[in-house]
Amino acid sequence: MQAQSAVSQEISFAEAPQSTFTTAVIVNGMPKGAELVTSRGREQERLHARAVEATRGQFGRRVFLRGVVEVSNFCRENCLYCGMRRENQSLDRYRARLDDLSELLIHHRPSSMTDLNIQTGEDPVAVRETVIPLIRRLRDQTPLGLSVCLGTLASNVYDELQAAGATIYIMKFEIADSAAYRRLSAPGTLEERLEHIRLLARKGWRVSSGFIAGLPGQSVDDIGDNLRLAGQLPLAGCSVSPFIPGEATPLHDATTGDIDLTLNCMALLRLMRPDWVIPAVSALNLAGPGSGYHRIGPAGGLSALSQRSIHHDRRENSLRARSGKTGSVRTKPGRILSGRRRPKRFRCRRGLITVPNFVAYGTKFG
Repeated sequence: MQAQSAVSQEISFAEAPQSTFTTAVIVNGMPKGAELVTSRGREQERLHARAVEATRGQFGRRVFLRGVVEVSNFCRENCLYCGMRRENQSLDRYRARLDDLSELLIHHRPSSMTDLNIQTGEDPVAVRETVIPLIRRLRDQTPLGLSVCLGTLASNVYDELQAAGATIYIMKFEIADSAAYRRLSAPGTLEERLEHIRLLARKGWRVSSGFIAGLPGQSVDDIGDNLRLAGQLPLAGCSVSPFIPGEATPLHDATTGDIDLTLNCMALLRLMRPDWVIPAVSALNLAGPGSGYHRIGPAGGLSALSQRSIHHDRRENSLRARSGKTGSVRTKPGRILSGRRRPKRFRCRRGLITVPNFVAYGTKFG
């Protein structure tokens, strides 16, 4: 991380009782953004404690479990940081079948899952052929809250998704700096991305966004810009994903994003917006193998936990879910998903997050 400047200190918190914060968190009503983003030790503990207080004041001790289903990994975009980029010729591409997904999600999902995020690469074909009819089925036959993460689409497609029953659209701006956004070949231009976020909000969607922490060359000022931009957008939630260098991307030799940086950003988001849904991404466990999930939770301002629920097995052309010690559970036409549902617990600094083994699998979420 590079040295900070005054820019990163311009992030403002939402109004809250002054007693919520200590002088280690706020100076003259403004956060010490640069110092807090890179804080460690006791200063970091104080930051996370303030995030805990803000989270519990809004959500109590509840953590919502959001399942994530990747319907397709076809993508027309070419982001340098993403393994689904269109120039990745080594990736086995798939589009999941509507009936298989319906069977799993309607009849065999874990009872603890309250919400479902349906995502794809930027693949309009999968949206029309699978996602929209799947949402209709889920809305008719389940009580799940339904969110989608499908990239930038035509305005009328947003309307169709909304009419089918989805209520939350996840569209991450990824990078607040337009030059870096262009350099990393992120979707379209930053200005177009932000206009789609605002368009979705005008259409009545609850919009969630997010950014990547620890990208190559990213400075503390850049992190401050990400936090500030998130606060300026019409959002209902925001996530922070640590940068994970994909093997088949131009950034494969780059350093993995720092998990402490990511957790500090999550805590700052919580202090900025106590009402937001702030999910813990499964990439945290890749940035901190064996320890990532042990450090998430209310200590970082978490209010939702997302895990990929269903994975496509290219070799058998089937869908599978992860079932803890019982291993992979596969479904083919005519086969019923089975497996244990005994909850698995991840210990955090404060409290426990209970996650069914059924969805304890994943490398990406929205």
